[in-house]
Amino acid sequence: MRHVRELHAAGLSFDPAWWRRAAELGWTGLLVPEDLGGGSVSDSGLADLAMVAEQLGRTVAPGPLYPVSVVLAALVDSEGAQAHAATIESLMSGETVASWAVCEPGRGWTPLAPSVTATRTESGYRLDGVKDRVEAATQSALLLVTARCGPDAAEIRQFLVPTDAPGVRITPQQSVDMVKQYGRVELDGVVVEPSAAVGTAGETAALVARQGQIAQVLQCAEVVGILATVFDFTVRWALDRHTFGRPLASYQALKHKFADMKLWLEACRATTAAAVADVAYRSPAAGLSASIAKSYVGEMAGQVVQGCVQMHGGIGVTWEHDLHLYLRRVALYRSMFGTPEEHNLCVYEYEKSGR
Repeated sequence: MRHVRELHAAGLSFDPAWWRRAAELGWTGLLVPEDLGGGSVSDSGLADLAMVAEQLGRTVAPGPLYPVSVVLAALVDSEGAQAHAATIESLMSGETVASWAVCEPGRGWTPLAPSVTATRTESGYRLDGVKDRVEAATQSALLLVTARCGPDAAEIRQFLVPTDAPGVRITPQQSVDMVKQYGRVELDGVVVEPSAAVGTAGETAALVARQGQIAQVLQCAEVVGILATVFDFTVRWALDRHTFGRPLASYQALKHKFADMKLWLEACRATTAAAVADVAYRSPAAGLSASIAKSYVGEMAGQVVQGCVQMHGGIGVTWEHDLHLYLRRVALYRSMFGTPEEHNLCVYEYEKSGR
């Protein structure tokens, strides 16, 4: 926690040296197949990555784990992954940071309906439009941009865009989190080569859907780590804190509240585990499971942490206590990659379609 506060005081998001150390530990290679230099100790790199995310949640750690992981997932799952081998290697080493530019101003979670356009030119593609809420945008060397292109702008494609390319302008955006930084990305006539395209037109929709699922379940896994940590130290506080000669935790009203929070915590854990398994093994129900997890965890996590704040009394709302660091991260993640309300609608659409 001290390190998070120090980064915030310095106006930094994460230490690049720390991120390179994380890469050396193999975090960045878990979604990459062995023939491209990655691999995991289990048969499921995503399950391993979810465990890393949960541990990060316990200390609300900084770092671009999700943006880099999502970009790597797109590169290795697309046709012609070998063409991006140098970029994959650079991302896995931690020397390069990349982020997924998928959200747009004034719009909710609509990854398959971008307004950014990619117009075919003699030398490649010209990108125009605006993205926002791009994590680690100012720290990234590359952005994976979703855009609409083709005849009548009917195709969805993704392009790797260098952040120092002419026509790219990045404006930092304020975040409620202490160290998670985001940016607004303006693309004004940005020209990229044909090799910048990731995947074919026919496979892009499936790639984008899977990238969204990966981002959602990893964030849910981190939130589970947050909830477990906050709940545990709140229980310890209630056992140690005495009032009228009795531990605070001995009062029946608080026992019932703790029981409710424990139930919600375990339900978040189970829902997230099911979603991780479905997404990891590319189950036909992966999209549904990810939406269920994002909806439930996004809705209940805030209630659990807010309940823990109340349990702490006055000290729970002070700057010096760590509770607000966890609450900020939970509040941020509630709205990223789809709100609970948006994912409720996704679940409804899945059920209605019978998928």
